[in-house]
Amino acid sequence: KKFNSQEHALMNSLKKEKVDVILAEYGPTACASLAVAQHLEIPMLVHFHGYDASVYTIIEKYGEQYKKVFAYARAVIVVSNKMKAALIALECPADKIVISVYGPNPLYFQVAPTYGSQQFITVGRFVEKKAPNLTIIAFNKVLEKYPAAKLVMVGDGKLLEVCKKTVSDLGIEENVVFKGVQTSKQIQVLFQESIAFVQHSVIATDGDSEGTPVAILEAQAAALPVIATYHAGIPDVIINNETGFLVKEHEVESMSQNMLQILKEPCLAKIMGEAGRQRVLQNFTMKKHLNKIENVIDSSMK
Repeated sequence: KKFNSQEHALMNSLKKEKVDVILAEYGPTACASLAVAQHLEIPMLVHFHGYDASVYTIIEKYGEQYKKVFAYARAVIVVSNKMKAALIALECPADKIVISVYGPNPLYFQVAPTYGSQQFITVGRFVEKKAPNLTIIAFNKVLEKYPAAKLVMVGDGKLLEVCKKTVSDLGIEENVVFKGVQTSKQIQVLFQESIAFVQHSVIATDGDSEGTPVAILEAQAAALPVIATYHAGIPDVIINNETGFLVKEHEVESMSQNMLQILKEPCLAKIMGEAGRQRVLQNFTMKKHLNKIENVIDSSMK
């Protein structure tokens, strides 16, 4: 095979650094590195994260190459059960798949919400798969019974202006606060002041899906109940009626009902939030995630 300039550069770098194993972040990266890995006979691991296992055009473009990657890779790391099923459907051998969910920044475990406010919070990019507009519509219905309630929206993205227009059309500018991008420290303070985390994730029209949203793990670590959807890796983390509430994608009415229930019963917010924190501590810490990756790397070199 003739190698292109990028492949030559990668080859030289791998030789120079005496690399023992390649961890390719995202499926397309693995496709681009495969020929070099095979040529140098270096074992490869692939870590899928979200769009690379869901966007229709990506699957169309890389589907056949993925099969070659799956055949060569020692292991394929995914972040949810849903993603595992998606890759099995693309002919990845099930016994090569390792599920490892990310972990939140440990500082979130120190957040101490009082559950005394009527403030909901959402953190994430303003993109179709996070459906911020649906969260706004769900929240708008809450205001009929709790006119003083607030929704704080953290993040930026191409749907931000559309969402601002929705808020102004609904006449709820006093209740919805757009914070833009915030630091981790600022988000921790906002979590402390909130009663629950909300996010209405959906499959985007181009197929794009979440992996397992880190903001949801962070909210659970901060002992906030999470109101979200049965989407991608979310149900792996949130247990419906135990650590939060889950609704089907686009069921805005049900999401409103769940938000109302939390406002009606702040003690429920506390019980669910604390249960969520315990679940994350036991199952989804950064330490656990990194140890799992390390073990996969070690065993791939044997």
